[in-house]
This record gives sequence, structure tokens and C-alpha cells, in this order.
Amino acid sequence: MKVPSLRKTCVAVLVMAGLAGCATPPPADDPEAVAEFEQNNDPMEPMNRVVFEGNDRVYRYALHPIGSGYREVVPPFGRQIISNMLANLKSPTIFVNDVLQGNFSRAGAVLVRLVLNSTFGVGGMQDVASPMGIPLHNSDFGQTMAVWGVGEGPYLVLPIIGPSNPRDAVGLLADSYADPLDDYLRSIDKTWISEIRFGISSVALVEANMDNIDDIRRSSLDYYSAMRSLMRQRRQAAINDAVNPSIGWAHLMPQMKISH
Repeated sequence: MKVPSLRKTCVAVLVMAGLAGCATPPPADDPEAVAEFEQNNDPMEPMNRVVFEGNDRVYRYALHPIGSGYREVVPPFGRQIISNMLANLKSPTIFVNDVLQGNFSRAGAVLVRLVLNSTFGVGGMQDVASPMGIPLHNSDFGQTMAVWGVGEGPYLVLPIIGPSNPRDAVGLLADSYADPLDDYLRSIDKTWISEIRFGISSVALVEANMDNIDDIRRSSLDYYSAMRSLMRQRRQAAINDAVNPSIGWAHLMPQMKISH
């Protein structure tokens, strides 16, 4: 019997743990508290802050040093190669979500990127598609559900994973089971390759974002509230881009003609 990879199991456990919280709205006779409660959409704030503080300790004492070490050991061109390869491996999942969103133009662009970067880009080590007018974009199942009209639900901080909401938490779990490469590796009992990929992806993600995270911590009066606001803005921008995509086949074709 095939068992889920450690990565999928951890994601499932963390998502379910985060979804287990309960909301307690303020008394109806306190209009200011009710208004703030609704604006923040963070009914589980006390619990979320506890999880957030725990995540921040893990970041400061474990993830940040690992990311800094990765930056010191691997030169910029090496980190770019790794980033390009990881992005190329995500293409099938992005393609599926683009199709589910009805963004067939963007799905076509993903396929073109995959072919170009896998061949001329030497297995994805180089991003030859972006200079040709086919930039990288991301699509995930949380974004897909938003396009379908599923509400985000209350703000939620997941252990280790960080700021999220119930819709995106379910989307993260679904995406963790939808990767065809992971499924293939599991079928041939090579799940250890998936775990290595997950580990490298996590370290690369920390390294790419740690400067911005450190700046936000230094400049924020309330680090928790600042991260909550930025997360919502980022997700809403991604959803708006999925609803009104600016990248796709219609954008690609004129760029390809100009290049000739």
C-alpha cells in the first residue's frame, strides 16, 4: 500500500490543526468592537497571535539561519538556477489550476514555458521563456476556489505555514496531493526525492523573502497586524489577476511576432 509522503502528511496535519480553532465574536452591545471584528475578519485573533509568535520563533532561530547559510554557500547564479528549476517543476500544477479557473490562455502560456525552459533552458535551469515575453505566473487551488466564488473565511495563522484562511488552507492541501511528479515518485517508491525537493523549495523560499520579512518586523508597530494586512493584499491581487488575467496566449502571440 502506498502511503502519503512526509510532506503531504505534514501539510495535512498543519492545515487540520489550524482549521480546528473556533471563533468568538464580541458582544453585540459593543458596536466599536463589532465593527473592528468585522473589518479585521480575525475572530480567532488570540489563538492566531499565539501561533504567529511560535512561527516567528521558528523563523528567527531556525529558518532564518538556514536561509542565511544557503545565501552564503550558494552564489546568486546558483540560487537562480535552483529557483528556475523549482518553478519549472511546478508548471503542471499551475497548468491544472489555470484550466480549472477557465484561463485557457494562461494555461497555454504555461505549457509553452514548460517546453521552452525544459529544452532550450536545459531542464529548466534557465528561464528562456521570460525574455521572449512569456513571464512566470502562479496559480493555486485556493486562488481557483476564489475564482469559483468560494469565500475566504476568517483569517487564520497555520503552524509553520503562516498567514492563511480556511479556503487557502484547503487549497494548499489539495495542491500538495495534485502534483504529478510527486505521484509518480510515490508510485516507484522514490518519495525521498519529493522530500528533498520540498526541503530545497522551503529553504529557497525563506532566502528569497527574509530581507522583506526582516524589514516589515523592524518598521511595524504591530508585526502581526502588518503581516495580516500584507497577506490579504497579496492574495487579493493574485485573485484579481486570475479573474482578469494580463498574461496569456493573447499576450504571448504579439511578443513572439515582434521577436521575429
